[in-house]
Amino acid sequence: MGLLDLFITASMPVLKVLLVTLIGSLLALDQIDILGEDARKHLNQIVYFVFTPALVGSYLAKTITLERMAMLWFMPVNILITYIIGSILGWIVIRITRPPSHLKGLILGCCSAGNMGNMFIIFIPAVCKEKGNPFGAHEICHTYGLAYASLSMAIGAVYLWAYVYNLVRVSSCTSSVQVNGSTICSKLSGETSEYKGSCTEALLNSQDCSISSDFSDQYKLPCIEPQGELKGPISVKFRHQLEILLENINWKALVSPSIIGAFVGFLVGIVPQMRRSVIGENAPLRVIQDSASLVGDGAVPALTLIMGGNLMKGLQGSQIKLSLIFGIIIVRYITLPLLGILIIKGAIRYGLVHSDPLYQFVLLLQFAVPPAMNIGTITQLFGTGERECSVIMLWTYILASVSITLWSTFFMWLLA
Repeated sequence: MGLLDLFITASMPVLKVLLVTLIGSLLALDQIDILGEDARKHLNQIVYFVFTPALVGSYLAKTITLERMAMLWFMPVNILITYIIGSILGWIVIRITRPPSHLKGLILGCCSAGNMGNMFIIFIPAVCKEKGNPFGAHEICHTYGLAYASLSMAIGAVYLWAYVYNLVRVSSCTSSVQVNGSTICSKLSGETSEYKGSCTEALLNSQDCSISSDFSDQYKLPCIEPQGELKGPISVKFRHQLEILLENINWKALVSPSIIGAFVGFLVGIVPQMRRSVIGENAPLRVIQDSASLVGDGAVPALTLIMGGNLMKGLQGSQIKLSLIFGIIIVRYITLPLLGILIIKGAIRYGLVHSDPLYQFVLLLQFAVPPAMNIGTITQLFGTGERECSVIMLWTYILASVSITLWSTFFMWLLA
C-alpha cells in the first residue's frame, strides 16, 4: 500500500467530517437560520438521549462476543492510559497558558478524550476496503475492525461521560455569591439557580431547552464553591483540586444514556440466548437490532452538524489564546502518539496484546485521534466554553487529516 494510497485513504474520513461540519456552519448562518442556537440545543438533546446510546448499543451487540471480549481485555486499559497521560499533559498546558477557570475542564477533556468511536467506525472500514491493505482480506478486516471500533466507542463513551462530563460541570461553576443570606452559584452566563439546601445547577438549563421541570429536577447536580487559590507547592494544590473533583462528582449522573446503551449492547452480545434472539437474519427479535442501528446511524452526522453550527458561534466571538490551541495540538498529535508507541510496543513485548496487526493498529491509533466530538455536546449541556470548543475542534480536525495520515503510515510500517 503506497504512501499516496494511504494518504487518500486516511484523508477521506476526515474530509467527510469537515464537509458535514461546513454544512452545519452554513445552516447556522443568520441568513439561513435553520440550525440556530435553539435548534442546536434541541438536536443536542436528541443526540445525547437517543442517537448515541442507540449507536453504541447496536454496534456492540452486533460485533462483540464473549470470546472476543477475552481477547480484547487490554483495550479498556489502553484507553484509560490515554486519559491519564492526556490529563497530565493537559494540566501542564493549563499551567503554562493560564486560561480562564471555566475553560480548564474543556482543556483537560480535549487533551485526554480522543475520538474513540465515530472516527474509528468511519476510518477502519475505509482502510479495509483499500486493495493491498496490510490487515488481510476485506471481509475479515471489516468484521474484526468493526468489533474493535465498537468496543473502543463503548469504552470511550463510558470514560467520556464519567470523567470529561464532570470536569466540564465542575469548571462551569466559577463563583458563588450571597443573595438574601443564601449562597448561589453564578455561571459565566450570569444565570443562577435558587438555593435549595445545597448549591445546585441543572444539567440542561430549562430556560434554554424545552424539557419538563420534572426532568430538570431529576438531573440536579452539585456545584463547587471555590475555596480560594492555595499557596504552596504545586503537588499540594493539585491534590487539593483532585479532592474537590472527587468530592463533587455526582455518581448518579455517571449513568448516562450512552453508558446504559453500552451495557445493553454488551449484555446482548455476550449472552448467547439473547444474541440468538436479536442478532442475525433469522433472529425472531431482529427488528429491535435493525431499529437501533437505524436510529444510531444518525449520531455521527447530527454531532458533526452541531459542531459546525457551534463553529460559527465560536468564530464570531471567541477570545481563545493561540498558545492554548497550539498546546492541545502538541499534546494530541505529537506527545500522545510518541508515548503510545512506547506503551503498545512494551505491551506486545510482554504478551499483553495478541498478535493481530489490526488490533495493535487500533490500539496505537487511539493515541493519535483528534478530541472527541461529544465534548462539544457536553459544553452545550452546561452552556460554557461552547465557542472556545468550536475553535479548538476546527483546528484539530483540520490538522487531523495530515496527522492521522502520517501516524497511520508510521504505525503500519512499525507493525510490518
